[in-house]
Amino acid sequence: MVSSTERHRAFWRDPALPFVESRQACHSRACYKPHSHPTFSIGAVDQGSSLFTGAGEGQTRLLPGTLVFVPARCVHACNPEPGAFWSYQMLHLDATWLKALRLESGLASRDGEPARISQDAQTYQRFCKLNRVLFSSVGATEKEAALIEFMADYDTGALLPLASSGLVKLPDSKLNAVLQCLEEETNQLLPLAELATLAGMGRYQLIRAFRAATGLTPHAYQLNQRVNLARRWLRGATPVAEIAYRLGFADQSHFQRVFKAHTGITPGSYRS
Repeated sequence: MVSSTERHRAFWRDPALPFVESRQACHSRACYKPHSHPTFSIGAVDQGSSLFTGAGEGQTRLLPGTLVFVPARCVHACNPEPGAFWSYQMLHLDATWLKALRLESGLASRDGEPARISQDAQTYQRFCKLNRVLFSSVGATEKEAALIEFMADYDTGALLPLASSGLVKLPDSKLNAVLQCLEEETNQLLPLAELATLAGMGRYQLIRAFRAATGLTPHAYQLNQRVNLARRWLRGATPVAEIAYRLGFADQSHFQRVFKAHTGITPGSYRS
């Protein structure tokens, strides 16, 4: 049976537009671990308020009518204030598709940019209109046109940056070797001692250096990477149990707990 909380969530996806996904949530208490996406994301606060945290220690309170633009791979979390509900919308865009659109539109490509915020009422209303089009029954061509028009109208570099939300380059070739190893090994959690040996440093030093560079510990980075892969596979027909097995989770229940902690929803609900 679907819970009352789940009934207030909706996802939109279309195989004809594989570069975009949208989400709506009403009266949600769902909380998220710090995470990142391979996509460029736009969030809108509709009701209540949200506390945005980036890779640093600070928080920013997002009020209704606020948009937050989060670049791909930017570590963040948006959660309701303690004990409160909030309603929000979230749009995910393929980073490669968006980069091509920006070049086509004469906008600069902004690798490594921080998350940015807009409190402009007109921009919020236009975003809400775009999401209504995406969730409507109009054809894919009309939806794509609405998306292109919205994204090409805004140069996010002109918006206010959120503190402690930028991407930091890995400063050391050894850390880059660790990152490459993690990217190649997605079906198992590599032991911290093994990663520390690869980096040529102690486990404590690796945790500190890796978190300073990516916003996440090596363990959290691996879990986040597996959840992002799961999201992609859940859009297809691969059974949930097989996805859990392929990603190296102990069992399906473990996979469901980790997935929900990062996305606020179960794998089955995300798929359906």
